[in-house]
Amino acid sequence: MEQTFMKEKKILPLVLSMSTPMVISMAVNALYNIVDSYFVAQLNEEAMTALALVYPVQNIINAIAIGFAIGINAVIALYLGAGDQENADKAATQGLLLNLFHGIVLALVCTAVMPGFLHLFSSDETVISMSLEYSGRVFLFAPVITSGLVFEKLFQAVGKMKISMFSMMCGCMANIILDPLMIFGAGVFPAMGIAGAAYATGIGQVITLAVYLIFYKTASIPVKMKRTALRPNRNIAARLYSIGISATLNLALPSLLISVLNGILAEFSDKYVLVLGVYYKLQTFIYLTANGIIQGIRPLMGYNYGAGEKLRVRKIFHTTLALTAGVMAVGMVLSRAVPAWLMGLFTNQSETLANGVTALRIISLGFVISAVSVTCSGALEGLGKGVPSLCISLLRYIVIIMPLSFLLSRALKAEGVWWAFCITEFIMAGISYFIYCKNEFLPVPGNSDLQRSAES
Repeated sequence: MEQTFMKEKKILPLVLSMSTPMVISMAVNALYNIVDSYFVAQLNEEAMTALALVYPVQNIINAIAIGFAIGINAVIALYLGAGDQENADKAATQGLLLNLFHGIVLALVCTAVMPGFLHLFSSDETVISMSLEYSGRVFLFAPVITSGLVFEKLFQAVGKMKISMFSMMCGCMANIILDPLMIFGAGVFPAMGIAGAAYATGIGQVITLAVYLIFYKTASIPVKMKRTALRPNRNIAARLYSIGISATLNLALPSLLISVLNGILAEFSDKYVLVLGVYYKLQTFIYLTANGIIQGIRPLMGYNYGAGEKLRVRKIFHTTLALTAGVMAVGMVLSRAVPAWLMGLFTNQSETLANGVTALRIISLGFVISAVSVTCSGALEGLGKGVPSLCISLLRYIVIIMPLSFLLSRALKAEGVWWAFCITEFIMAGISYFIYCKNEFLPVPGNSDLQRSAES
């Protein structure tokens, strides 16, 4: 199968054709996360707070799974662009084995640490009990998540975005259907409360993996997992981890941020912890189009860089930046126009709702400018430049927003945390663009074969 369309098709139609299926699949994915929270919120506010407390650890699992899968995606695309079929197959095969191992370890470790983790942020035994009930079940599916994400990024790396979209949609729709049945009970389903939400999520993930496997066996794709590729290859593993670890940290840092902010906000009221948890649920939906575009252009950046198409790499970057800024402008308008309706999906408590409206209106002021750092970070990952991408995230989450949130909270209480989000985005826009421009075409350490192709 020829992949040359990635370096021959006009830029805007190419970016849209690769990104649109990802936007749709992420929209469905965000919808089922919101629907999941919506049904849990119908139980009581304690159940919603329990989800908010489990979310950071869930995000760590997803970060490790997705981050390493991004490494697989980038390495496969780079090898395909350089015309190295053998190493593309090896990257896919060894990537699957390694990420499956990651999933097993994550299931065991995260389940073990949850009791101690929860007691750091809440003294409400009802909330802690519900959190353990949910996490103890949903973490069991970590190996399924890590395996499914390998296939997701494999299909994306070869341009099969519609397969990835369809597979994710199958799992998401199953989750949406099962949520009310398993939470509240209906027909053959007993009422399982928050445990039912965990099982519905896990079953949806199993269905997604099953659909991926069916397509892998029946569809024609240029990369295959082979027994001959099982033998460990130090260079390929190093490349997978060099990108994967950086991408993982990029995705995991928000969990660290949420935990720190939960600690700051808990000083004022547990209701602010709930507001932050609801915001991150909404953020997934607000940012989904921008993130879908980034997912779509990662293989394009890697393939064209591997093929030495520097001009196309630059055009893809600027086209993506314009698109993400446009969609984030829409997100800002919605967040400021109907914040009460958005927050009202998750709580009907007047005080919590009022606090949430204030938070969303302030944070949304930074949405449009955030397109710069989001695009720069994603483009660098696509080019195999994991370390510069990680630098952007470290500066945002560790160096700037954490201390800024603490300082502003001393003066403005909880509202200071919301302003810290907005101010950070403006600071990071200039820094991110500078980092991207300095690293766009620098050689990738240890990738001399790919460098020769990119420099030809």
